[in-house]
Amino acid sequence: MDPSTNEDGVGLAFALLASAARMAERIDEGVVRRGFTGLRPTHGFAFAFLAPAGGTVTGLAAHLGVTKQAAAQLVDELEAKGYVRRGPHPHDARARLVELTEAGRACTRAAEAAAAEAAGAWSEAIGADRMGQLRRDLERMAEGGPIRPTW
Repeated sequence: MDPSTNEDGVGLAFALLASAARMAERIDEGVVRRGFTGLRPTHGFAFAFLAPAGGTVTGLAAHLGVTKQAAAQLVDELEAKGYVRRGPHPHDARARLVELTEAGRACTRAAEAAAAEAAGAWSEAIGADRMGQLRRDLERMAEGGPIRPTW
């Protein structure tokens, strides 16, 4: 099926999903160019969740839409690479707080710079005014939904 000829909204859905996938690819490429290798886009979604104040494996699992076991494996992998650390949770003695290390924060800054670069390319393609309107429209439609991989 050619989504560009479908007038019932499927074409729009395909275009949005393809655009989101391309944006994730460009961010990943920008992160690699900035010296952070051995990571996958999924790691970036975990970093986005953990960046503000850390979180638990259970919270990360819910954020990513995966099992607690899958989230724990992801945290193990990121910990082995030096991007996160586990420590005592300040409010829940049963839980462990997962926080970004300085390397994890540096990678997050690299991803933010790569995202700005990718968005800049979109802005050049459609113009700053249309880009601003597109951002506002998408933010309104997303209604604060989770930012997670579409697996």
